[in-house]
Amino acid sequence: MEHARPARVALAYTPDSRWRNRAEFFEGREAIEAFLRRKWARELDYRLIKEVFAFRDNRIAVRFAYEWHDDSGQWFRSYGNENWEFDAEGLMRRRIASINDLPIKESERKYHWPLGRRPDDHASLSDLGL
Repeated sequence: MEHARPARVALAYTPDSRWRNRAEFFEGREAIEAFLRRKWARELDYRLIKEVFAFRDNRIAVRFAYEWHDDSGQWFRSYGNENWEFDAEGLMRRRIASINDLPIKESERKYHWPLGRRPDDHASLSDLGL
């Protein structure tokens, strides 16, 4: 998957958006772009499933699991929760992510669709017992 789009993705966030991702804390679109470049260079063949956990007013909580491998070929399933807060224009002004990485064997992978958007008929996190 081609990841030359961190600047485009960052436009979904307020110019002063605040993030926590694992143990990293940063603020602003420029920092978001730098973070995405690092993430996408490390987490290869990334496939993601998210489910809404709760929402109210301008806040959403999601849970997710994604599979990826590093440049040595080691596969991981990363589990986590994100809390999102939006401004009045619908841009995300806060993203708080808690994520745990579980090393897995390639044979333990559950996500096998071609790179890109998850197919509509693919099992959900709940269906997969994740």
